[in-house]
Amino acid sequence: MSDIKNNRQTAAQLLIRSLVQQNVKQIFGPSGSMQNRAHRLPGVSIARHRSQEPPHTINHMDWATSMLARGKMPITRELEPKSMEEIRTASAENETCSLGSYLASRLEEIGIKHHFAVAGDYNLVLLDQLLLNKNTQQVYCCNELNCSFSAEGYARANGVAACVVTFSVGSLTAFDGLAGAYAEELPVILISGAPNSNDFGANHLVHHALGTLDLRYPLDFAKRITCEAVAITHPEEAPHLIDKAIRAALREKKPVYIEIPCNLASAQCSKPKPIDWFETPKSDPASLYAAVRAVAQFLENAVRPVLLAGPKLRSHGGIDAFRLLAEAVGCGVAVMPSAKSFFPEQHRQYIGIYLGAAGSAGAADVVDSSDAVLAAGPLFTDYTTTGWTALPSENRLIQVDPDRVRVGSTTFNDVYLAEFLRELTKVVKPKPKTLAEFERTKVLVASPSVADAGVPLTREEMCRQIQGLIDSNTTLIVETGDSWFNGLNMNLTDGAKFEIEMQWGHIGWSVPATFGYAVKARDRRIVLMVGDGSFQLTAQEVCQMIRLNLPVLIFLVNNRGYTIEVEIHDGPYNNVKNWDYAGLMKVFNAEDGLGVGLRATTGGELAAAIEKAMAHSGGPVMIECSIERDDCTRQLLEWGSRVAIANARPQQRA
Repeated sequence: MSDIKNNRQTAAQLLIRSLVQQNVKQIFGPSGSMQNRAHRLPGVSIARHRSQEPPHTINHMDWATSMLARGKMPITRELEPKSMEEIRTASAENETCSLGSYLASRLEEIGIKHHFAVAGDYNLVLLDQLLLNKNTQQVYCCNELNCSFSAEGYARANGVAACVVTFSVGSLTAFDGLAGAYAEELPVILISGAPNSNDFGANHLVHHALGTLDLRYPLDFAKRITCEAVAITHPEEAPHLIDKAIRAALREKKPVYIEIPCNLASAQCSKPKPIDWFETPKSDPASLYAAVRAVAQFLENAVRPVLLAGPKLRSHGGIDAFRLLAEAVGCGVAVMPSAKSFFPEQHRQYIGIYLGAAGSAGAADVVDSSDAVLAAGPLFTDYTTTGWTALPSENRLIQVDPDRVRVGSTTFNDVYLAEFLRELTKVVKPKPKTLAEFERTKVLVASPSVADAGVPLTREEMCRQIQGLIDSNTTLIVETGDSWFNGLNMNLTDGAKFEIEMQWGHIGWSVPATFGYAVKARDRRIVLMVGDGSFQLTAQEVCQMIRLNLPVLIFLVNNRGYTIEVEIHDGPYNNVKNWDYAGLMKVFNAEDGLGVGLRATTGGELAAAIEKAMAHSGGPVMIECSIERDDCTRQLLEWGSRVAIANARPQQRA
């Protein structure tokens, strides 16, 4: 009899434990008290059911055992030692995992194989938990700004990225790169450690904070530069909030922020359930039909339509659909600077970069003289319009945004970019006139001649030699400054890719972004063009390229200043202290690195340096290219002067 009683008590104990682990908050039983007592299991109350006897306080274990004894919870077979072990095993294998493991699984599911991190005491346990997932790799950065830009670069190659930093001192630094991801339409998941959950609302002053009781200011800041910002306060809500943030990032193609207290990273929560992360949004049928009809009629009425590829095409999956539409219309196709490589440059319809006076020869003439401009995924700003001088007028503009289409002054909402382009392709008619005009009037740009090997290196000779490196497996990344225009002038073969940060325009972006891109795209030849002033902001991340043996080829243009700022507005603040850039590679290598630093002051030295770089396979190579301060592109002069005029407009009073 005592054995049966013991078995029942054990079974009751396992039953209650199982209910707790399954997040059951109430059990309808004989107790009418809704308050948890110290002798009860935490977080569970027994509520009175109408059919039960009058309310009274009862211990959970006593109640479960009594219910078993009275046959209310029948035991279907004798509880032998073996069957008890089975129950214990089933209970131990309940559907729970640590919060950190849950997050790691979700990151893996959406295709993130690497997450970038800077350690801090508020995220150390979280980093431990993430390391337990052997299908993902933790990649370390020198500081939080570089960490967020590295994740941004990874998102360009992978479609989505994640980075992990500590509370406040880490997250506020990372917010710069996170805001850049927002501006550039890239889903980056910023995960921040936080103080112990008990410190929130407990009148505790904690380190890494402002010395006030307000610990929610990072979350408040994050809400301004993300499409979703969440702070986890209980492990039970973690799955919902993590999934909510990730869904938002993938849906909106924007960054999100997740804050996790340091004591909850290893706390238990429910295991991840299957979920379809990549649901394709569907347009409203009526709105889609009306938009297609309106645009088709607009193009039908036009004589000289032209298509313009914008930077949002990639984020919203419209690159292939845009090409099919272009081929159906047969007109000239221009691209905005950030959309370079989104339409093949060898395609017979390609007419060049549309950037007004700073764009490709002949492109602005065709676009500005057209009577219909279909711009797919554009972003018209003072920079991309060269100081508002290259902005199509509303009466001839068809603007296809990620979730709406505007024709003149009429807007069709709930129409998604890629789906709209596909449907429009089915009904448009050929309109090749702008292409014929471009072919008749285009100016052929002669290839630069080879400079004498011994004369001082020029920008033109440097670019000529870099051009020879670009093949279908190359990604060319260009930093803010004249590197923009040097890169835009490069001819890309089919398959070559181009990365630029023209909307956020943060000098120093390219070094960590190149690192992040290279972590994902190890099989590609990655070429970076960066100026000396920009390099000084984020130079440390070259050491991480060395750490991971990433074969990045860096062309550092040393003209001793911020040339782009010189052309907008000059002053002594545009001068930078010279560094021994090539010599930095020895510093970063220390005792185990294989990076190579080279210097070129003539065309011959550059050719020799490139030959050495192509033969090197153990890590990055940086070639310091010394050129004259005023040796810049025509486009920078044109663009800089017009942006300066736009900046200097006097205030207008209403």
